[in-house]
Amino acid sequence: MGKRKKSKKSAQTKGTWAGIILLLVLIGELFFFTWCRIQCRVTGYEISQEKVDHEKNIALQKKLKVELARLKSPERIVKIARAELGLTMPNPKQMVTIP
Repeated sequence: MGKRKKSKKSAQTKGTWAGIILLLVLIGELFFFTWCRIQCRVTGYEISQEKVDHEKNIALQKKLKVELARLKSPERIVKIARAELGLTMPNPKQMVTIP
């Protein structure tokens, strides 16, 4: 009779451990799922912020292109050459034609 009690108790113990392991696996899956969802949301926020930064950089680039065009304008260069450097237009005698 002692063997029957041991086998019945052993079966209950195995069932209990199997239930505990199954419960731990399910809890682990829930934690993993939650972590994945949080990471997706955080990544979405980062992408949104990068899109905003990208738009700001495009606007800045357009402004810088306009400023570069203004700084390269021949009228501005002539004005600086005359006012700051004291340069004048050459006489026709000072010009040399290169063939």
